[in-house]
Amino acid sequence: MARTKEFDEDAVLLKAMQLFWEQGYEKTSMMDLVSQMGVHKRSMYDSFGDKHSLYIKALKRYSEMIDKSVKRIINGSISAKETIRLVLETAIRRDDDELPKGCLMVNTAVELAPHDSESRAWVNQSLTDFEQLIRELIEAGQQSGELDKMLNAEWLSCYFNNAFTGLRVLAKTTDDREKLMQIVETTMSILKIN
Repeated sequence: MARTKEFDEDAVLLKAMQLFWEQGYEKTSMMDLVSQMGVHKRSMYDSFGDKHSLYIKALKRYSEMIDKSVKRIINGSISAKETIRLVLETAIRRDDDELPKGCLMVNTAVELAPHDSESRAWVNQSLTDFEQLIRELIEAGQQSGELDKMLNAEWLSCYFNNAFTGLRVLAKTTDDREKLMQIVETTMSILKIN
């Protein structure tokens, strides 16, 4: 007779995600995971597979969490520029002090993507999705007359993706909120109509 799980799989996955986010893939041992997740090693393997499989599931969960946050911003915003600004500010906002600084996806891009095709695919999809979101917001702003139609939405989406990624890195290394907000302001200035 199969045993029933004695833990909330999503809650345990969130704990693993936070540990990977804080320590990185290589530094996180199986013992660290067992301790952080509060499950037996055998239960962890049965539910999530090996360390790499668990990491990919944590990365997927992270991606879902970020998507949900961005959708909340989009649904609550009144303009394309406001939405882009608020999305940029998510890179530096610390609403949840329990979450590590920075970005698990950026960490993955630096640590695993160069030599792990599955991680690279997740990172590339995340970057592509972000660029598409920004491009759609710029195009919506152009259609409404808020943004100049001469702006190249495709290239600006790449520019904003680069700025957003940089902000996520800086947010991990500095507590200077004024500096980070000034970077957001400078980045947003490219959308001003001349």
